[in-house]
Amino acid sequence: MGFLMDGLEAEDYDRTYSDRELLRRILSYFRPKLGAMVLVAAMIVLVSLGQAAVPLLVSWGVDAVQAGTIGDVAWPLTGALLLTGVLGWVFNFFRQWYSARVTGDVVLHLREDAFDAVLQRDLSFYDETPSGRIVSRVTSDTDDFATVSTLTMDLISQVLMVGFVTVLLFLRSVELALLTLLVVPVVVGLALLFRRLARATTRKAQRSLSRVNANLQETMGGIAVAKSFRQERQVYDEFLPINRQSYQVTLRQGFVFSAIFPVLFLVAGLATVALVQFGGTAVLGDRLTAGDWYLFLQGVALFWFPLTSIAAFWSQFQQGLSASERVFALIDAPPRVVQTGAQPVGRLAGRIEFQGVTFGYDPASPVLRDFDLRIEAGETVALVGHTGAGKSTLSKLITRFYEFQEGRLLIDGRDIRELDLGEYRRQIGAVPQAPFLFSGTVADNIRYPRPDATDDEVRAAAEAVGGGDWIDALPHGLDTDVGEHGRALSMGQRQLVALARLLVQDPAIVVLDEATASVDPLTEAQIQEGLDVVLAERTSIVIAHRLSTIEHVDRIIVLDHGRIVEEGDHPTLLARGGRYCQVYNTYFRHQSPNYRAGSGFVPIGSS
Repeated sequence: MGFLMDGLEAEDYDRTYSDRELLRRILSYFRPKLGAMVLVAAMIVLVSLGQAAVPLLVSWGVDAVQAGTIGDVAWPLTGALLLTGVLGWVFNFFRQWYSARVTGDVVLHLREDAFDAVLQRDLSFYDETPSGRIVSRVTSDTDDFATVSTLTMDLISQVLMVGFVTVLLFLRSVELALLTLLVVPVVVGLALLFRRLARATTRKAQRSLSRVNANLQETMGGIAVAKSFRQERQVYDEFLPINRQSYQVTLRQGFVFSAIFPVLFLVAGLATVALVQFGGTAVLGDRLTAGDWYLFLQGVALFWFPLTSIAAFWSQFQQGLSASERVFALIDAPPRVVQTGAQPVGRLAGRIEFQGVTFGYDPASPVLRDFDLRIEAGETVALVGHTGAGKSTLSKLITRFYEFQEGRLLIDGRDIRELDLGEYRRQIGAVPQAPFLFSGTVADNIRYPRPDATDDEVRAAAEAVGGGDWIDALPHGLDTDVGEHGRALSMGQRQLVALARLLVQDPAIVVLDEATASVDPLTEAQIQEGLDVVLAERTSIVIAHRLSTIEHVDRIIVLDHGRIVEEGDHPTLLARGGRYCQVYNTYFRHQSPNYRAGSGFVPIGSS
């Protein structure tokens, strides 16, 4: 069965909770609904009393028939049975109504907590966890959590029913009641035997559904690429085994859940046969009336169903517990980025200093080792180097998305770990190479970092980027809808929106993953104008991909495997003929207007 469980391992942040701990946590969500829960409990008591009263009323009728007095009690008994049924329906209606309200409110609260936890997770969490699996926990698992509350209500009802019926049975025949209770340990033992297997299969089923969601999420995100290369069949073929695995695991879960009831009913049936034998003997021996025997048999029927439901409850309950376990694991996932203080930040000057910083995405394989770098306030620094040299790593540490293992990172002379993280990040502006736009208008996206920004401020920021000419190319100007992920706009227009958004934010430090890397020359010129505005009088760290950017920065930092091998301005480094010259000839030389194919390396001392 190994292949069936492939890929269904726990996430790194998953943890195991005991049933007691899970129940305590679940009850904490129900505690604010105590008033409604009390009302539901009262309705459950009344419904259970009504159900227990029906066989008692019928037994009186049987005794009246046997005694020949049925004519005297027929109408009162009929009225009592009718009233019991009507009241039972009314009580059950209010029970279901308030139960649904309580369950809905609890699931709402739990989903809000889960979504808040998702927003609080560090960026490394999303690097390691497929987004579809996170979505599955916030949606599917919180829905499954509702099973816990529904089963809890049913359990209370069944326990009360068993209690009432047990008292009734002892009032009629202590001997037969004790015989009935002898089977209880057998039923409970069988249910507990299923418990562990049910929890394990349920956990695997939820993980398999999570895999399906993750695959769908990735497919929808990359559908344009799949269609461009005509790989729809390959995408479909990759989905099939994941979907079939989910089917097999869910089918196995269904077998486990469906097996317990036949076993329990078999035991109950054998016990009922024994009770019929002993009860019939008691009636023939005049130790029990026919009405009492009927009442006992009906009471046993009412007793067995709640008892088997209570026993099966623990197996079925595992689905809700497993779902709540996954949601609580998401909520309780420990942060990787840990602040040791929450000092007020104020307006930053923007001086950045790395002091002996060691960092690795995998701590056993550091990307940076004992790294030192000082960036002055208002300085524009370009990071260049081969892929994997550590350029993006530096930007992620400055934005405080990752925790470094050793050393210090100082911002204006203060340890970054001691600052109020929310205030600090509000003064960090980041523009990725492929900026993300949210659904809405261009104006909505420019206003995103400052929802209180006025229309005039939004327009001023947009017009300051690239002279504002790009706005006229939009169908409805700033009111143009950007579509999902900004797909209604070109890549260059998205970059311009991102730069305008940065101006509205007005950060002290700008981290820029070269915004002109994937655009045409005309748009590049517009973006370059926007960069001049955005970077002015701000500390700026630019991951450079374009010659037009690195030629005008204050300082170029050349990285190689997490080490600084050269630094200086463009002409000085090029004249030196060292590592930067090699990087220039590899990545930037062809972007020069004087470039001629086949001209070889740039001579030392020339540009």
